[in-house]
Amino acid sequence: MVKVVKYKGKTLDELKKMSLEEFSKLLTSRKRRSLLRGLTDRQKRLLEDIKKDPNKFHRTHERDMVILPEMVGIKLGVYNGKEYKPLEINFEMIGHRLGEFVLTRGRVMHSAPGAGATRGSRHIPLK
Repeated sequence: MVKVVKYKGKTLDELKKMSLEEFSKLLTSRKRRSLLRGLTDRQKRLLEDIKKDPNKFHRTHERDMVILPEMVGIKLGVYNGKEYKPLEINFEMIGHRLGEFVLTRGRVMHSAPGAGATRGSRHIPLK
């Protein structure tokens, strides 16, 4: 049996048919306020580019953009402050922001002490 995926009781086709105002009523208050204020020029341009060529890899700095139903299935490169991290948008991401899925801080892997380390910090225990 195929699992039917829904967002707040609506399927993807129903969400795509909704206007931005109707969709914003399904979101949390913070994201609803962001959408009702209107998209910025850069966000509008990104949406237009996505609609124009959905198969292209789009690069963006818009980490605060709310993921809309039209964006499902799109591949984006979201800037994390250093490089563009690839992100494929799926149905479960609707209503979140792009920046939530592209982390800005990497994991720190410490190794042996550096060249200017003091004698005490060079001590590495055997066990």
